[in-house]
Amino acid sequence: MQPRTAQLDIQGMSCANCSQTITQTVESLDGVNEANINFATDEGRIEYDPEETSLAEIYTAIGDAGYNALRATVSIGITDMTCSNCAETNETALTDVSGVISAEVNYAIDEATVEYNPAEVTREQLYNAIETAGYSPVRDEGGDDSEQDRRDAARTEEIRRQLRLTVFGAALSLPLLAFLVEKFLLGGGALPETIFGMEFGWVEFLLATPVQVVLGWPFYKNSYKALVKNRTANMDVLIALGSSTAYLYSVAVLLGLIAGGMYFDTAALILVFITLGNYLEARSKGQASEALQQLLEMEADTATIVDEDGTEQEIPLDEVTVGDRMKIRPGEKIPTDGVVVDGQSAVDESMVTGESVPVEKSEGDEVVGATVNQNGVLIAEATKVGEDTALQQIVQTVKEAQSRQPEIQNLADRISAYFVPLVIVNALLWGLVWYLFPEALAGFVGALPLWGLVEGGPAVAGGTVSVFEFAVVVFASAVLIACPCALGLATPAATMVGTSIGAKNGVLFKGGDILERAKDVDTVVFDKTGTLTEGEMELTDVVPLNGTRTATDGGGSKTATDGGAQALKEQSGGDKEREFDEKTVLRIAASAESGSEHPLAQAIVDGATERGIDVTDPTHFENVPGHGVRATVDDGEVFVGNRKLMRDNDIDPASAEDELERLENEGKTAMLVAFEGELIGLVADADTVKESAKEAVAALHGRGVEVHMITGDNERTARAVAEQVGIDPENVRAEVLPEDKADGVDDIQSEGRRAMMVGDGVNDAPALATAYVGTAIGSGTDVAIEAADVTLMRDDPLDVVKAIRISDGTLQKITQNLFWALGYNTAMIPLASLGLLQPVLAAAAMAFSSVSVLTNSLLFRRYTPDHDYELLGFLR
Repeated sequence: MQPRTAQLDIQGMSCANCSQTITQTVESLDGVNEANINFATDEGRIEYDPEETSLAEIYTAIGDAGYNALRATVSIGITDMTCSNCAETNETALTDVSGVISAEVNYAIDEATVEYNPAEVTREQLYNAIETAGYSPVRDEGGDDSEQDRRDAARTEEIRRQLRLTVFGAALSLPLLAFLVEKFLLGGGALPETIFGMEFGWVEFLLATPVQVVLGWPFYKNSYKALVKNRTANMDVLIALGSSTAYLYSVAVLLGLIAGGMYFDTAALILVFITLGNYLEARSKGQASEALQQLLEMEADTATIVDEDGTEQEIPLDEVTVGDRMKIRPGEKIPTDGVVVDGQSAVDESMVTGESVPVEKSEGDEVVGATVNQNGVLIAEATKVGEDTALQQIVQTVKEAQSRQPEIQNLADRISAYFVPLVIVNALLWGLVWYLFPEALAGFVGALPLWGLVEGGPAVAGGTVSVFEFAVVVFASAVLIACPCALGLATPAATMVGTSIGAKNGVLFKGGDILERAKDVDTVVFDKTGTLTEGEMELTDVVPLNGTRTATDGGGSKTATDGGAQALKEQSGGDKEREFDEKTVLRIAASAESGSEHPLAQAIVDGATERGIDVTDPTHFENVPGHGVRATVDDGEVFVGNRKLMRDNDIDPASAEDELERLENEGKTAMLVAFEGELIGLVADADTVKESAKEAVAALHGRGVEVHMITGDNERTARAVAEQVGIDPENVRAEVLPEDKADGVDDIQSEGRRAMMVGDGVNDAPALATAYVGTAIGSGTDVAIEAADVTLMRDDPLDVVKAIRISDGTLQKITQNLFWALGYNTAMIPLASLGLLQPVLAAAAMAFSSVSVLTNSLLFRRYTPDHDYELLGFLR
């Protein structure tokens, strides 16, 4: 193979040293002859031997060096594929295009996903490669119709074409079927020797020939392309061999060139059954991809835009721009992603998150396009439109997942690559063996239980059918019974359904390989904040220190310890005695903290407001970083903070130590409150545990999965949260710095475990990338989601269990499909080889095998991941 030259656009270079780094990195690859990287133009010219290294390896090397070579990805619909061998042929044709990094062709969805260098490759070149391989790409020719619309139209037309062919073939084959029944079940002789003045054989010839020409032509054409142009053998070759063998043998008998029976009925019915199978298969493929189409159809068609002067205007959805204000009435779909700027309502977000309970929305809350407004009127400002919306991103993620096949598909691909040639060799071998040793084989086969139920055997044993004729029958049957289609459909069909189930339930897998991998997870590592907990601090406790009173009289103060907590009251001598109950302690603490923006302070203020307490602004405020605050409230000095803050201001925290430890052991952040130099109480905040966290941990334990927690919080708080949700304290790693979380996951995996890391923040991204499966809570940051393999659209820990269940169920379905596909061929090929199957029955079984695999996958669509997938229980 001739050396290739890749012209790359490279991003990220900041100096000449960068270009030198890339040059050295790329030239270190075997097969790279020369690399010229130009910092001034941000371009690279690399000459390499494609037999020793690939463009994908060059791209990877540039990425490992810390730079980015521009690439593009395109999906192309392909028609005319009939089996997984066709998909492999297209993959080879696309990969051979200079500048293509990788190509994956999915037979189940009739689609190619191609990653390529846009500086070298155009779409037209990719279309030409597919056409040169003998297949038809769905071209993006512009216009009003989207590419998806054209693919749907192409699929619909293919379904209609297969139906027309089936009806045409069936109409001509019905009389032949009657002849077949009369010949084999009635023993022959029931029909006249001539019909309409023509010999019986010529009537069969006239009926079978149009079927052979019209239905057979696509198989013969594709066989020619496969054998001559692509030098490979696919399912079309098997069908063409089987059908043409029966037809040409019958023509030879009719013309008197050889002696024997005629099989025109067999030749025609083979094509009818196969075409019927293709029709059912095309329909099933359409049904399997309906989930994505249904998601897209959920989008609103129009949006009501409100101008600054209040004027309302209804416009098409594709005319909405970022910043437009949209009015959404009760019962209407939200046109696109946005933020509520006015109004309050409940929104049904089940189509995005799988959550059936409507979510309350008010000013400042985000809304997702295509979700349904339930009751109130909302005004939302558009923040994302077109391909940037959550719905479009979901669809794109699912499509990419379907194009990335599980590793188990490699098994089917390896088998399919050798399958058809081996089938042809097997058929030729047994046809020859039957021709050379008919009596020995007839004696052996005659001892089998099925012998005598089929026509071929007794004919050989009795000598009524020639040895050559029976050898031809065996060859045709052995060729027709084998079907690589079922193997090719087993994995992608189930993967397509599994990823769609995930999307419906708010679980997005980045690829079929991730979908396969998730079921093997034996350890789940949760981040704490925002994952197991709500991620928002909340006031949980207000504890007045019983028996402590502070009484003031002008400039003096005194303490008393008579117990009890009473309201403000007057005492003799004009003194004012105040005992600090919960309400008073909280009012003083909240007023002092109202000057702070810290989340702990805000939780105290919000808690006081919710309890109806009047919070006043402090007359003086000072933040003491890392310790608390100092403020003046009610003309008295207030301290709210930790032990060190109190000690630094000559206040002894010893009397509150028991309460402090109790609250901290419960996983709460406790703060001491002092007024006028004396402790009056404590307030405590906590990041509350999510309601479903304990259930999620229990469900994982029920599956035999070990659960860990990793957090930057202190040890005491971390262990308290772990205890609440059911995580073994020994599996808690606390006070872990953000940059060390990935090391923590590595430590767990170094013990041979397969860990799923679940997190939601920027500081979780390295750990997500390190884990065997990285899972990001969808409410988390874009960085975390980008680094993850699985994205959960909700912030519910139970969805982690759903992800594993969907993975497990999908792989069970793939295993079932492969079992039936391989088992079918394992059982049927020997029967055909031993002469125990008629070619017509072999063709019918061949068509049924593909349809059965698709049907088995479609049944999986009814599965909901609220429970483990069990085949028998599911079928009930």
